[in-house]
Amino acid sequence: MKENQFFVDSEKLSPKALARKHQIEEDPSARTNHMEYMEGMEQIDSDVMEKVLSQMHTYDYERYTEVDVKRALAANTCSVEDFKALLSPAAQPYLEQMAEKAKIETGKHFGNTVYFFTPIYIANYCENYCIYCGFNCYNDIRRKKLSPEEIEKEMRIIADSGMEEILILTGESRKVSSVEYIGEAVKIARKYFRNIGIEIYPVNVAEYRYLHECGVDYVTVFQETYNADKYETLHLMGHKRVFPYRFEAQERALMGGVRGVAMSALLGLSDFRKDALASALHVYYLQRKYPHGEFSLSCPRLRPIVNNDKINPLDVGERQLCQVLCAYRIFLPYVGITVSTREEEHFRNGIVKIAATKVSAGVSTGIGDHESKYDGKDAGDTGDEQFEIADERSFEQMYRDIEKEGLQPVVNEYIYV
Repeated sequence: MKENQFFVDSEKLSPKALARKHQIEEDPSARTNHMEYMEGMEQIDSDVMEKVLSQMHTYDYERYTEVDVKRALAANTCSVEDFKALLSPAAQPYLEQMAEKAKIETGKHFGNTVYFFTPIYIANYCENYCIYCGFNCYNDIRRKKLSPEEIEKEMRIIADSGMEEILILTGESRKVSSVEYIGEAVKIARKYFRNIGIEIYPVNVAEYRYLHECGVDYVTVFQETYNADKYETLHLMGHKRVFPYRFEAQERALMGGVRGVAMSALLGLSDFRKDALASALHVYYLQRKYPHGEFSLSCPRLRPIVNNDKINPLDVGERQLCQVLCAYRIFLPYVGITVSTREEEHFRNGIVKIAATKVSAGVSTGIGDHESKYDGKDAGDTGDEQFEIADERSFEQMYRDIEKEGLQPVVNEYIYV
């Protein structure tokens, strides 16, 4: 099997669909230019992508030494060069010292609080062929789109658990999950939640402005990998294939008036050290351009997905992930760091005492199954999940566990006046 041909061919795909799938896998000429904008994609005047990618391309982490790491740990303010040293292999023996410094920085700016949120997937239709994703258009899964009534029912169940922040997600299908459909879901969410985020396909500035007017507080977009060449081999078809349009999504969202943005790479798709550098620099340069914005970083790693047992991610162990998160905190002390249920319970319990400030709880990546998760009832017709989670604790259990760690659980970090 070829390096990037991870998916098992579904028996339910038609011969025509299989032929098209294999063509775009095997023939680069059958794929559109991943650096060219498609019709309808807004181009903005920004130099952030150039700054981030130039730093990433010239980053040679093997050249950093013990001396560089010690200098970075001793500095009062972490420079870009110091951050590069802390991400390097030379910093691995100093993980304990990094954790101590990260914990101090977290305490300075966030106290001992840990914020909670939960995601709700309202649709899993997708028009992209991303070979590592359970929702991709060639994967044979149960597809579902929640009606407004189903969305309200799910949100009411989640809100009754005590949650006050929700993240609304869809598959990346503008045709099935239109901007207007997402906007109506946000309006429903505003009845039940204090903070509302969306993680959807990238849109233009005016559309982000519309969603903000509907009630969106923050926008999350994962670049997946900042290595454009690797990105091309992973995103073979669909709007997501266009690398620069996706990169500029957070900036368009800020231009549209949203309060905050979140970003990340999916660690393990490419060189995780370079992707971690690029993720943090993406925040770093946007912070300077939009000082009024709120910024956060996530740190997802690849997880098993539906209908796929052939993912071969580049290894990112827990110690390496801890190194990345500690480096993030030291370099960007004011930025929120989210650790999702992709990670095991023991890791999340530990990292919130050091660097992470936000966790998800009571999570389901399926479509329309919060009733069964929260109440133990048969949810009936549900859509398949995007990936398997590692930490299945309920909100109530996580709340108690956080308190046992001597931390203060928080369900709302923002007050409207």
